[in-house]
Amino acid sequence: MTEVGRHRVVRPEDFAALRPDDLEARLLGKPATMARRDVSRGAEVSLLSARKFWHALGFPNVEDDDAMFTEADQMALMAVARLVREQELDETTALAMTRAFARTTDRLAVWQTQLMAEALAAPGLEAALDEADARAVPDLAAAEAAARKLTDMADELEPLLIYAWRRHLTAAISRMLADADPEQSDQGVRRVVGFADLVNFTSLVRRMTERQLAVMVQRFEALATDIVTAHGGRVIKTVGDEILFVTIGAAPAAAVALDLVETMAEDDLLPDVRVGMAVGPVLSRLGDVFGTTVNRASRLTSVAPAGGVLVDDALATSLAALSGFETTALRRRTLRGIGQVTPSELRRATGGRKSPDTRDRKASS
Repeated sequence: MTEVGRHRVVRPEDFAALRPDDLEARLLGKPATMARRDVSRGAEVSLLSARKFWHALGFPNVEDDDAMFTEADQMALMAVARLVREQELDETTALAMTRAFARTTDRLAVWQTQLMAEALAAPGLEAALDEADARAVPDLAAAEAAARKLTDMADELEPLLIYAWRRHLTAAISRMLADADPEQSDQGVRRVVGFADLVNFTSLVRRMTERQLAVMVQRFEALATDIVTAHGGRVIKTVGDEILFVTIGAAPAAAVALDLVETMAEDDLLPDVRVGMAVGPVLSRLGDVFGTTVNRASRLTSVAPAGGVLVDDALATSLAALSGFETTALRRRTLRGIGQVTPSELRRATGGRKSPDTRDRKASS
């Protein structure tokens, strides 16, 4: 027997083949042999609490007597119960924390399996990107290879996950402390909110294969995330052809928006983007942001020209005091659900990063 990681003991020969039953044993420690009654009894919690925990993790209902659980499930339930019993958290907060972990790691796991399947896809599959029937779903060989590789790498990836979480937790706590202004607590924190939207995405969907579309969206998300984080901003979420980001100041927001427009204009794989931004109070919940400021930025994006950046009047006023940027007020218009707004078009000041014929070069390429 060879010990691998903190949670499991496996035989060397187990790595030779990966059967479906191996997944739980190798990733969770042991096969699923426990029923929910066993787990709740071992954790010294009620069946109702065990069900709540399972639902918070994002998994469907199972019968109380079905052997669907492992010792890892029991250990996790015991950890949550201990937090409640020691009065560090009430049950509602403990379940909300569990739900936050579950939603984040679910997306992470799906993302990583897709990345690994694409990385291990046979050359023939990659060559099929231009075929009408090319799919985003990997073939069986690629799926099995990805499953085996990820299972083998799980213990090496786990410390990276913990490291990233602690790093982001440190940054989140620092922002929370910086935002802890009693005078602003009822209004939400003040942020610049921006949306970047791929132009003509709907028509591209009709022309591209699923695999081509997946490659394009993945590239857009990677480039956009790099640009936002390079200027100290945060990517709140991406939804296919759109990315939502926030920054604390006006200058980094303007730099993000212009870099997004210019970088996508230079990329032959991606269409142009348009960006809309607004500044004001936002409410932060469940890792997302809400409020009128967010809605205003979204509406500005919908009316921005391809390759252009529109900002609301408050952000234009803030940018007027900064060097390196220019804004031009446009006609006053009514935005759905927002009312009348005077948007301004944002550009780099003369002598900025780009030459004026960049977009013409892309159009002729």
